[in-house]
Amino acid sequence: MQQRFLRHDDTIIDIINDDYTILPLLSRFSIPLGVGNETIDDICRRNAIDVKALLLMLNYIRTGIIDSSYINVVSPLEVVKFLKNSHDYFINYKFAHIRKNLTAALELESNATNSIILNFFDTFIEKVKDHFKYEERKVFPYIEALLNGEKSTYSIDIFQRHHEEVGGALAELKNIILRYYRTTVPNLMYDVLVDIYNCEEDLASHSDIENNLLIPMVSDIERKFQQ
Repeated sequence: MQQRFLRHDDTIIDIINDDYTILPLLSRFSIPLGVGNETIDDICRRNAIDVKALLLMLNYIRTGIIDSSYINVVSPLEVVKFLKNSHDYFINYKFAHIRKNLTAALELESNATNSIILNFFDTFIEKVKDHFKYEERKVFPYIEALLNGEKSTYSIDIFQRHHEEVGGALAELKNIILRYYRTTVPNLMYDVLVDIYNCEEDLASHSDIENNLLIPMVSDIERKFQQ
């Protein structure tokens, strides 16, 4: 069933109860807990959040549809802010959380695949870190400079041509664990797998926002400047 678009007057608590998977996304807008019966409008005013940016990104993630009434009025810098917060979430929380539980699961029982699984995950983390560093050192500063009217030899098209999906390796990791990891105490590893599945979907949403919101928004600004 197609999710409906969220509105300004929807309460945060109802949104969460309707779809709890949006909790990590709300955290990247720095929305605190203790929301009471506050609406999206209330929360955004109290926390100095661009309500149109929040609705644009949340509705896109929930429905897969870009709200045409907001895409042309939201600044790309609001999307950049969200993506930076996402980078921090993945690197400093999510990956560390998965690795801790993965290590604990592997230590429960000696297995020939243990070192392979952990090394694979560590290699994946380093690849994602490199991906994020490129965006933060090259792409995001370029967007800020562009909006300040500064000229550059860089363009968002360069980023688009070389933009790789970073979550694909998690599918391989899941395959290794599901097919080849053997243990008589599987509960913790099952929990790890759930986290890996969730993380894979989260990274896919992250890439979708870059590909389908940020890149078109910046491309449009580039065209206007060229004209």
